[in-house]
Amino acid sequence: MTTREGVESATSPDDMAPPNNRVHHVRAGELDGYTALSGGTVGSKKLWMGLVENPPLSATDNHHHGDSEAGIYVVSGHPVFVFHDGTQEVRISAGPGDFLLVPPFVPHREENPDPDEPVVVVIARTTQEPIKVSVPELYQLKETDAQ
Repeated sequence: MTTREGVESATSPDDMAPPNNRVHHVRAGELDGYTALSGGTVGSKKLWMGLVENPPLSATDNHHHGDSEAGIYVVSGHPVFVFHDGTQEVRISAGPGDFLLVPPFVPHREENPDPDEPVVVVIARTTQEPIKVSVPELYQLKETDAQ
């Protein structure tokens, strides 16, 4: 394996976008808000990745991520992912080491029912930047909804 020491992901003032011909390294603590990898941080074209922490006893609003798939890896905590199957709300309880896939346009919400422990997840989306579209309620995604 060949390595080059001292090659980092940061851009200089002369560069407006990171080059796309090398591996980029975003160190722990260098996230741009929640964003680690995106078009703005490393020049990604089709991927967004970030770290999200949900505090104890919290829940997101009902939302979907447009035509982006979202892959979720649970680092710590015990999140609950809620969506509608057309008949009722479905609740998926997850824990550290679990992976989840949220397909495009599927309305859902994330909850952290624990009164003491935050939830930390790594999220990857198939768009360069994050997309979050709030919806008033959860509903079953139909083929026509995604078009």
